[in-house]
Amino acid sequence: PAEKPAEKPAEKPAEAKSKAAAPAAPAAPPPLPAVEAAPATPTYASSVAESGDRRVKMTRMRLRIAERLKSSQNTAAMLTTFNEVDMTALIALRKEFKDGFEAKHGAKLGFMSAFVKAAAVGLMEQPEVNAFIDGDDVVYRDYVDISVAVSTMTGLVVPVIRGCETLDFAGIEKTIADFGVRAKTGKLSIEEMQGGTFTISNGGVFGSLLSTPIINMPQSAILGMHIIQKRPVAVGDKVEIRPMMYLALSYDHRLIDGREAVTFLRRIKVMIEDPRRLLLGIDL
Repeated sequence: PAEKPAEKPAEKPAEAKSKAAAPAAPAAPPPLPAVEAAPATPTYASSVAESGDRRVKMTRMRLRIAERLKSSQNTAAMLTTFNEVDMTALIALRKEFKDGFEAKHGAKLGFMSAFVKAAAVGLMEQPEVNAFIDGDDVVYRDYVDISVAVSTMTGLVVPVIRGCETLDFAGIEKTIADFGVRAKTGKLSIEEMQGGTFTISNGGVFGSLLSTPIINMPQSAILGMHIIQKRPVAVGDKVEIRPMMYLALSYDHRLIDGREAVTFLRRIKVMIEDPRRLLLGIDL
């Protein structure tokens, strides 16, 4: 006879009650509402284009200038001292002799020749200002080669006037005029912009009243000229209106002490205020 299927054991009352009380499975949560994609973050290039700015690659000259100026700031213990000079006598000298000077020498008589010559005298008297630091040594120069800052369309260049201690006003003015012409046409050579012992920068041609020029390394100092303005000054016991110019001397305090810097700048002031000292080569 066929076997009967095995009967399932009867559930215990506790188990049956537990199954009956078990909650139903929770319903699936409703789908979340669709979220709009965030707008793309504008790139720098697109924001620049929208604002009207332009990105232009720096020229090799501008990059080199930036590199040298920043290197100077990071290297030198730079300090600036100031003075002011009464330009009355030098203006009168130029006004009286400029036509004859140009007729004879073929160059215009400006103020720069007087400042270059005065700086040359001062540098020979204060050799630390004309020296530079090379490692653990100080290198002194027995000659004066002055770099003169010339502005061009592509940046600032500093051609060097060689042997300033031996040049007269005419020689200096001719050299500066030649530099100006060739700087505008890009015909200055690299050699002509190397090897200066001191720099003169004339921000006054752009209207600068006062500045703190940055040293042209490895030189140790730079003279800043500024705009000539009429100001009331005490002359003796009277107040007079005089054409005055602020002078600034930035120097490397690692090598040059305040005494040498101030003495040098004051020496320039004295010679400019009485240019007979420059022309005659003596102290009056």
